[in-house]
Amino acid sequence: MPGVSTQVRVDAKQPAASAEIALPILLDVSGATGLALHDTRLRQVVELIESGALLTVHDLAVKVNLSPSYLQHLFKEHVGVCMTRLLAERRLQKAAHLLAESDMSIKQIAFAVGYEHASSFVRAFQHRFAQTPRAYRTRKAGSANTTADSVNSSPFHP
Repeated sequence: MPGVSTQVRVDAKQPAASAEIALPILLDVSGATGLALHDTRLRQVVELIESGALLTVHDLAVKVNLSPSYLQHLFKEHVGVCMTRLLAERRLQKAAHLLAESDMSIKQIAFAVGYEHASSFVRAFQHRFAQTPRAYRTRKAGSANTTADSVNSSPFHP
């Protein structure tokens, strides 16, 4: 698109055990003049995604007054990332955080991050992190206990 500079940075490395995957999106249209209407819509979509809100493609499309299919097409064309994959990754990151930091059940977490069926969530989580949500939580709890034990066994701890 003439006059529009679009830059995208996606760190798509996905180590199996880490929930600290960053998928920053930089949509740089700052120096552009005469932005097309869909550029401001895409910027709004990127801002909504980056805000951490767990929205669906349909939700985002409604917010920017586009059809879901056209929004996905524009997003892929101009940002270079499949929107559904990005949204799924955001959900799984949020789920990993909840597994590590809360005592919510796996079913509650599945619903909280937008999955209608816990079994679909477990399957997606296992595919992404190469372990079940329960194993992930157990591993994270074990590493937290090890850290707490090392702090408590410090010679400076009374």
